[in-house]
Amino acid sequence: MSFLEDYIFSYPEKLFSSPTLLVAFALLLVLYVVSSSFTSQEMGKEPPGPRPLPLLGNLLQLDLQRPYKTLCELSKKYGSVFTVHLGTNKVVVLAGYKTVKEALVSNAEAFGDRDISPIFYDMTQGHGILFANGESWKEMRRFSLSTLRDFGMGKRVAEDKILEECHHLIQVFEEHKGKPFDTVCPANYATANIISSIVYGSRFEYNDPRLQNMVRRANENFRMTGSAPIQVYNMFPRLTSWIKNRKLILKNTEMSIRDVADVMKTLKESLNPDTCRGLVDCFLIQKQKEEDSCVVDTHYNERNLIFTVANLYAAGTETTATTLRWALLFMAKYPHIQDRVQEELSRVVGSRQVRMDDRKNLPYVDAVIHETQRVADIIPMAIPHKTSRDITFHGYFIKKGTTVFPLLTSVLYDESEWESPHTFNPSHFLDEEGKFIRREAFLPFSAGRRVCLGESLAKMELFLFFTSLLQRFRFTPPPGVTEEELDLLPAVGYTLSPTPHELCAVSRQ
Repeated sequence: MSFLEDYIFSYPEKLFSSPTLLVAFALLLVLYVVSSSFTSQEMGKEPPGPRPLPLLGNLLQLDLQRPYKTLCELSKKYGSVFTVHLGTNKVVVLAGYKTVKEALVSNAEAFGDRDISPIFYDMTQGHGILFANGESWKEMRRFSLSTLRDFGMGKRVAEDKILEECHHLIQVFEEHKGKPFDTVCPANYATANIISSIVYGSRFEYNDPRLQNMVRRANENFRMTGSAPIQVYNMFPRLTSWIKNRKLILKNTEMSIRDVADVMKTLKESLNPDTCRGLVDCFLIQKQKEEDSCVVDTHYNERNLIFTVANLYAAGTETTATTLRWALLFMAKYPHIQDRVQEELSRVVGSRQVRMDDRKNLPYVDAVIHETQRVADIIPMAIPHKTSRDITFHGYFIKKGTTVFPLLTSVLYDESEWESPHTFNPSHFLDEEGKFIRREAFLPFSAGRRVCLGESLAKMELFLFFTSLLQRFRFTPPPGVTEEELDLLPAVGYTLSPTPHELCAVSRQ
């Protein structure tokens, strides 16, 4: 919080009460700009960027609905490392595959902290995994990654859980009998149940109000945290804490915490130290061990458990479900690609259940899933990072504690890395012989210390859900709507989800 913002917040009624104060305020603005300039010169050459206005920074130059687009345009003028000011907050933006990888991987320690914006601090208070730093974050990430692996992440046991959920999802699609429906709820319920089975040891029925409310609130929060009012709140939290979206987000968060606490209470009452049903049991057992050993400053506390579970739900449900919905939308949009997917599935797998072992023999299917992740560009600005120390990067001085945006959209659409970046082209992941190839610039899960810890689980889910659905159904636009009329412009939100739409799932059997 700068002195100027603090003054305006504390004495708004005095600011324009007399010509003398107006002159004084103007002098303060000049001093603010000059002192910032001198400070920058003393520290070293800082990344270039558009000239900020006092207090507002570059706010008027950004499209607050889709700020990643403005930042991509600015990178063309100022280079792959540049500065923007969001209000009084200085942000360094990293653009392009080579620059983002160099920062997050080659300088993982320096760029590895999480920048926790005011809205996310309001929601988590620094607990959990996604919006935490320091020893607590390290221990919660280590524990979560270890436990996810123990419960089969990337292994056969997780595959069986996903395949079971595939059958439930197919049943929901079949109930619509080829008529148009919105895929958002069933896709979210299916992916939420995978997390439920790992975290709690059991799944929910799709008509369970607890599951439905949890998914609804999570979707609302993802949409609102990416809205323009919340971005303004993050820039000026003391001035705009009253905004409606913030109040709704905190209400949703409070209700979700209550639901998680209720489920954990039931699990705690039936806890058996000799049998772990899921991550919550493992956490509670470890918590009891540390209490029995009188461990000081243990990170195994109630708040960390609640927010670790909430983080896993949020990260493991919304992004995977949204990617799956994009994949089905792309199939309806590009029927010639859907033809090739279904031809390869019929030729290689036939009518039996697809397994993960089949992926190596389904190069075109694999390429389509990867291209969906690239084009869908679910989290275009990543979750913001923060420098853990002073660093000179690409010849520019970046101070410790500086907010950093690794612009993932500039990686997934990097014109120097992709042959046709703005086209849905599965050939990006195929060689001349039609074999699947990996691309280094494919970073939808980010990279470095903050890479998505559920990456292998998400990949398994996408492959099994997508192939199981494409085996059973042909996806088409609703009657009267052509493929060309299907809208690929993403909705506004923290993640980029398809705009509301309906599809027909026509049975192939």
